[in-house]
Amino acid sequence: MYFKKYTKQRNGSIQGLRSFKDTLPKNIKKVINKKGHIYSETLNNWKYIAGKNLFKVCYPKSFKNSNRFGVSTLFIMVKRGHEVDLEYSKKEIIDRMNNFFENSVVEKLKFISFNDEKETISNESEQKLNVTNNKFKKKINSVKNEKIKRSLIELTKVFKEK
Repeated sequence: MYFKKYTKQRNGSIQGLRSFKDTLPKNIKKVINKKGHIYSETLNNWKYIAGKNLFKVCYPKSFKNSNRFGVSTLFIMVKRGHEVDLEYSKKEIIDRMNNFFENSVVEKLKFISFNDEKETISNESEQKLNVTNNKFKKKINSVKNEKIKRSLIELTKVFKEK
């Protein structure tokens, strides 16, 4: 068995399977230990924490853990126009999160508003699809085999839906 020396991540290398925890770099381990657990659990249980109505209009963006200068803060992305609803239920969300984690995890919520991106993306994507359609329409029409031509047209329809 061969042991590597002078590596930054571990003292020696052992042949065989290693746990996932041992393969990660030290910097990533620190991030996961500090923020990863709380943020990932918040994402997984956001529907319970925020409630059904607020779940549709907001989602957690990031979590900043407390240090000696500041308090632990959860940043939440909110659709424009629903900030007031979230502001009124701010205390309730903090209480639910602290009850969920069984200790004081979040002390402050900050909101970041955004426009509904679905409308803007759909308009841009339709324009892009039309450009690609015009670009490849001539090539599709030049195909002599009817089955291949129909399948290519069906393929472009599928891409339009996505």
